[in-house]
Amino acid sequence: MAVEFWYEFASTYSFPAAMRVEGAAKAAGVALVWRPFLLGPIFGAQGWNDSPFNIYPAKGKYMWRDMARICEADGLTLKEPLHFPQNGLKAARLALLGQDEPWGPAFTRRVYLANFAEQKDISDESVLADILSSLSLDAAALVARSNAPENKERLKAQTDAAIAKGIFGAPSFIVGDELFWGNDRLEAALAWAGR
Repeated sequence: MAVEFWYEFASTYSFPAAMRVEGAAKAAGVALVWRPFLLGPIFGAQGWNDSPFNIYPAKGKYMWRDMARICEADGLTLKEPLHFPQNGLKAARLALLGQDEPWGPAFTRRVYLANFAEQKDISDESVLADILSSLSLDAAALVARSNAPENKERLKAQTDAAIAKGIFGAPSFIVGDELFWGNDRLEAALAWAGR
């Protein structure tokens, strides 16, 4: 059974998850499906217009310290973005085009590095185009496709599908009808898939 990896580019804990999920799934012999979506509509339905890590300062302070520990353990550079949370809409539209393509996982990881290790603005199309070009892809064509009305609708539908599956945060892992939430639940999701 496959594991669906649901992620949002503004999500801090999705960063280490995205950097390790592919290797962990391969090691477990479990198929992996990448699923970008948007948390904004989910948070908005709860009455939040910002990240809960900004709304609740003590939670935010803890999260950044926790992320520092996780990234150090995983050998990842962590630099707090100049603005948090960043707007990941354009990146998600591009990731949606790549979710079933060989370049999708590498693009996703590069966007996370740009956001959480390099302090780049991932809402800037030129930053995203540079990432696509670095992967030997036709950046102009992909950016144009990502902004097409049908792709925008596809991302909305994918976010609606996340809501229908009971997803309320990122990263989330879906195995059949089972939901596992959080970077620290990846191994449990893989174990469930391998049962």
